[in-house]
Order: sequence, then C-alpha cells, then structure tokens
Amino acid sequence: MLEASTTVTPDAGARTLREPKYWRLKRHLVELIATLTPGSPIPTERALASAFDVSRTTVRQALADLTVEGRLHRVQGKGTFVAKPKVAQRLQLSSYTEDMRAQGKRPSSRLLDIAEEPAEGELAKLLGVRNGAKMLRMRRLRLADGEPMAIETSHLPSGRFRGLRKYVSAGGSLYEVLREQFGVQMGHAEETIETALAGPEEAELLGADVGMPTLLLSRHSFAVGGKPVEWVRSVYRGDRYKFVTTLNRP
Repeated sequence: MLEASTTVTPDAGARTLREPKYWRLKRHLVELIATLTPGSPIPTERALASAFDVSRTTVRQALADLTVEGRLHRVQGKGTFVAKPKVAQRLQLSSYTEDMRAQGKRPSSRLLDIAEEPAEGELAKLLGVRNGAKMLRMRRLRLADGEPMAIETSHLPSGRFRGLRKYVSAGGSLYEVLREQFGVQMGHAEETIETALAGPEEAELLGADVGMPTLLLSRHSFAVGGKPVEWVRSVYRGDRYKFVTTLNRP
C-alpha cells in the first residue's frame, strides 16, 4: 500500500486530495533533473528516503518510473544518474547506420549469430519464397557511440542474395551491402510498432533491467518494383529511443 501525504486544495474546503508520497518525490526529482546535466548523479536512495520521510520502497518506485521514462539511468553498484536525451529517430525507410550518422552518432554492430535456416509458413510468404526454401537469419546488437540501443533480427531469402553472409559478417550497413553488392534499391516498407517488456536475455544485451518497457518493431521491406527483400524484428530500448514522424491529412 502506498504511503500518502494529505494536501488541502484551496477551493475544496474540507475535501482533501490524497497525493502518494512517491508521486510527490517524483515531481521533486523531475524538477531537480531539469537543473542538472546528463551524467550527473542524484542523491542516494537512503538520502532521498531521509529527506522526504518515506521508505526505501517508495524511493525505488519513483526512481523506477523515471528510469522507464528515460529521465534517469541506473548503474548497478554505482548509483543513479541523469540520463542523456532520448535518441529521436524519424520513421522512414532508412538503415540503422544511416539514422545514427544523421544524428552525429557513431553506429556499430555486434553480430550475435548468423545462420541459414528453412523459411516456413508465414515467414516464407513474407520473403516471397517457397515453403522450406533457405533464408539467412542474422541477429545483431546495434549500438550508438558504444551504447546498446537495439537487438535486430533480420531474415532474407538466401537464393536471391548468395554470398550475403560473407559481406554482412564484417559489419556495416545491410542496406549498403544490398545496394552495392546486389543492386537492390529499397522501395517501401510496412512497419508496425508495439510495446513489450525486456526478458532476461534482452535486458542483459541492452544493459537494462528485466521487465523494462521496450519498443518492438516489425518491418517488411520491399525493393523498387515490389519484390520482398527482408523481414526484420527489432527490440529497442524504451528508455533511450523515441520515434518521430510527420503526419499529413489524407
């Protein structure tokens, strides 16, 4: 049960509004964060609990909220710090490498695994190949300035892109490889964005807490002319990423 303080509203007479203590603490921390630079430490849990006369559990709840919102960054064994601003990526058909370079960040990738597997069922339809045809499945950890941002799993038809494994194993932009080595010009894509919670493996790779909200993107990409190229599933850190788009009336 949440600890609560009581505040009387000016126009409510005897009517009172109960404000959870963790909410009051959170509002104070938001104001404090606005005055600090990214990377600045904030007071310890013990100091905050003492200053606001609340339990450590209440402090942790406020800190957890602000961490999920991307305002704070918690480092195990070191403390809690003001987070850097979220990376704002425009929703457009571009590669991760292109997006990060456009924002002045240094993109890099770590290949987690790569293998040829049979494309079955819905995945075969998405890639435009017969059931059981070989596809290349590639899983990469995507970083910006050395900081983990996303886990990306790409699926491409092996028959169309023979030798692709050799090129992508060296790192770099997949779209650049497709354009320069296979003459593929990307035309359009269908993308969905959902929310999900980070599991233990995802949390470890992303340097986040288990259960942290993430952004789950599924993209079905097509070349100019309409031929399927790729189906990719990406898990982005919800505390470090936000997406921006321009809306026009239909």
